[in-house]
Amino acid sequence: MAREFQRGHKAKISDLTPGTDLYVGVQISGPGLTFDISCFGLDANEQLSDDRYFIFFNQPKSPEESIQLLGAQAGDTESFRVTLDRIPANIHKLSFTATIDGAGQMSQVGPGYIRIVAGGEEVVRYAFTGSEFTTERAVMLGDFYLKDVWRFAAVGQGFDGGLDALLKNFGGEVAEEAPAAPQQAAAPSFAPPPQATAPAPSFGAPAAPQAPQVPQPAPSFGAPAAQAPAPTPQQQMHAAPTIAAPMAPMGGTVPPPAPAPAPYGQPGQQPQFGQVPGQPVPAAPYGQQAPAPYGQQPPGVPQGVPQGVPQAGAGLQAALQPYKETATGQRWTPQNQQLMRVDLTMGGTPVLARQGSMVMYQGKVDFSYKGAGFAGRIVGNATGQEMQLMRCTGRGQVFLAEDGSHLHAIELQGDGICVSAESVLAFDESLQHEVRRIEGHGIPGGALFTMQFQGTGTIIVKTHGVPVVLPVTPTTFADCNAIVAWSSASQVIISSQVRLRRNAYPGHSGETVNLQFRGAPGNFIVVQPYEV
Repeated sequence: MAREFQRGHKAKISDLTPGTDLYVGVQISGPGLTFDISCFGLDANEQLSDDRYFIFFNQPKSPEESIQLLGAQAGDTESFRVTLDRIPANIHKLSFTATIDGAGQMSQVGPGYIRIVAGGEEVVRYAFTGSEFTTERAVMLGDFYLKDVWRFAAVGQGFDGGLDALLKNFGGEVAEEAPAAPQQAAAPSFAPPPQATAPAPSFGAPAAPQAPQVPQPAPSFGAPAAQAPAPTPQQQMHAAPTIAAPMAPMGGTVPPPAPAPAPYGQPGQQPQFGQVPGQPVPAAPYGQQAPAPYGQQPPGVPQGVPQGVPQAGAGLQAALQPYKETATGQRWTPQNQQLMRVDLTMGGTPVLARQGSMVMYQGKVDFSYKGAGFAGRIVGNATGQEMQLMRCTGRGQVFLAEDGSHLHAIELQGDGICVSAESVLAFDESLQHEVRRIEGHGIPGGALFTMQFQGTGTIIVKTHGVPVVLPVTPTTFADCNAIVAWSSASQVIISSQVRLRRNAYPGHSGETVNLQFRGAPGNFIVVQPYEV
């Protein structure tokens, strides 16, 4: 039976439960409000003397994992795992707080609570409402504190100012970057309680010399680098119709001949990644073998022989030849559609990559945690717990991949691009980057978090499947879950299509929230054939 606490009530943890592995759930909400829910590990002077014990969206666990941020689950807005017998001796108090990100005040919140669950059973709950507060923008909900033994106190104390003011109150330092609201991520299954204006960059290819005053088509997103042909006048992006098949010849223009039909029982020849149907395959650089189209046999392998199976008498080396490391002498080199290699010895610039994305490395490479404490809150809040960055330095090669996603190298030469934070895998530290949030009712998590990149360097973007690049027109809309990137000069507007009795409208798309893009000619968006 859970004990109901009022503000100021205190009790020994041992009187509530004999366990020390506890689940702490916080529920707080309000119309149009976004909250940062954090835990401060304080010393005997109630100061944050070690910022590794500030547990929030960009630092989801303490070094020994005695305090872990779990995310939203079991009806809780945010939840934590606290293992009391593993907390170091210099931590005397755990203060659980909630702050409003953006405009608003605590008097606007609805009924909420902080609760403790042990062994799957709720043992204590402290409930509160917005009527208990006035203009405060933060509230200290409850504390675990050490006084000969660990105890729990229901605090419910409002605090003027937001998260930055709360940090200063506990002796922390506030980063120069403006904080943004967290995006809740899926929680691990730890003892959950029972349910209650810039041209499009060349995606994946180094920037070719620009022809003077010649409009360029949409970029070849993720295509391998190829020798740039001599610039020829082309149609403007907005004048080119969107087609799914070759158009009929106009003005005597003869289309290229169709490929010969495939032998019976074998798949037909498919266009390569980024190639227009019917367009000839570009020649490989001198001395290199042209890669086979995705899912097809490499040149020289007889039809009917599975790829990877050595030919008779060819030996092991011939079987492994198609999978050898590709070295082009460039800093970023795709090994295949799902694996990217970065050579840290070139350029001398560190690389920031998602933690866990390294699959192999060669040489002397150092990996360090990026975003230590609140001083590095640059991107962790953008994608929840999963967007933890590691800083790769040294002399060697690092191979990066994640979940078999398609990887595309985007090289910026002083221009800018916005990328959905969920789609960022790695980037050069030399790039200027900042987190932006697009708020809208109906968007999962309440907001779409993006990263805007500017300057000179490379970004590695991951997609589910082969994306498509489209020009921005006055009627360009995209699903907020499928959008990957767009030109930084584009304007983004939330477009809601909520209707009553949706079944009465058979033409409805089923998507209640879309993003509308506006911008001058030359702006673009990138969409993947997958909803996150």
